[in-house]
Amino acid sequence: MLVFRPLFDPTSCTWTYLLGDRGEAVLIDPVFEQLRRDETLLRELGLKLAWTLETHVHADHVTAAWLLRQRLGSRIALSVDSGASGADRLLRDGDRIAFGSRHLQVRATPGHTSGCLSYLLDDESRVFTGDCLLIRGCGRTDFQQGDAAALYRSVHMQLFTLPGGCRVYPGHDYNGMGVSSIDEERRFNPRLGGDVGERDFAGFMQHLGLPHPKRIDQAVPANLRCGRPEGELQPPADPQWADLSFTLAGSWDITPHALAEVQPQVQIIDVREPEEFGQGLGHIEGARLLPLGQLEARAAELARDRPIVTVCRSGARSARAAAILAKAGFEQVANLRGGMLRWRAEGGAVVGAGE
Repeated sequence: MLVFRPLFDPTSCTWTYLLGDRGEAVLIDPVFEQLRRDETLLRELGLKLAWTLETHVHADHVTAAWLLRQRLGSRIALSVDSGASGADRLLRDGDRIAFGSRHLQVRATPGHTSGCLSYLLDDESRVFTGDCLLIRGCGRTDFQQGDAAALYRSVHMQLFTLPGGCRVYPGHDYNGMGVSSIDEERRFNPRLGGDVGERDFAGFMQHLGLPHPKRIDQAVPANLRCGRPEGELQPPADPQWADLSFTLAGSWDITPHALAEVQPQVQIIDVREPEEFGQGLGHIEGARLLPLGQLEARAAELARDRPIVTVCRSGARSARAAAILAKAGFEQVANLRGGMLRWRAEGGAVVGAGE
């Protein structure tokens, strides 16, 4: 069964797409700053990342392809016409990228840049168009070897010839729309659909008057080396005070075993109610009771130079507590995964149980 997850980066309005089958996955257009998110999702879904695929050399964000290769052993693929170095495979029109029992067909769709590709799923149910075709729009053609005439032909010859029901998944969206269809874009795209001709389109694109992307001077050189960090561009540093795991909620979790190893060095904040703290499951020795409803108002009572582990019965309330503390500027915060239930199940010592 195909696994499909669209993933959004709000800073650059970039869509990353995860596709998986039989334990293997590909990521289309991964974003540097979303490395932890993508790693976490792959782990949770039990998928091994086989390939990262670029639709083009991006000017508005840096790819996470190089970092993912270093950390997960995936391979990098992008257009032979991209001008990039460091890829494992340079793709041409008609090539295939396999994952599990499925594959993506490569379609060369230059125009936004000279090395733009679209990726068509094997059953022609989905196409990933990068910046070539956006929902009711398209990528600009005024830099990076952009060519309005080439873009028009790419869309009309390589994309608009697909089945009308084929769903279109763009590289970016700025208007809150995540998916369209070939039929919709053929009919309603104001730049490329309906009766718009090549000269109409070229004239439109010549007068967009858009500023250059803010990160172009950093993003393009980095993407020409497949996202390999240099200078100020460095991967996010993982916490060193304990063995932690990142969650899709954007926070850090700690297991009971990992907490036991650092217990004397951290602040354990139990956010349950007083009656839960003093009886029933009991509490961890050295834990401080600070009910969730009081946490935000009393956060100043906590030391900022010592890591904090938040605790509740199951890990749900304490996950919210960790988010509150992170928002308040505490940089070393983790949630006890599974809460007191898991702590007790794994043999953790408690105080006050059953009293």
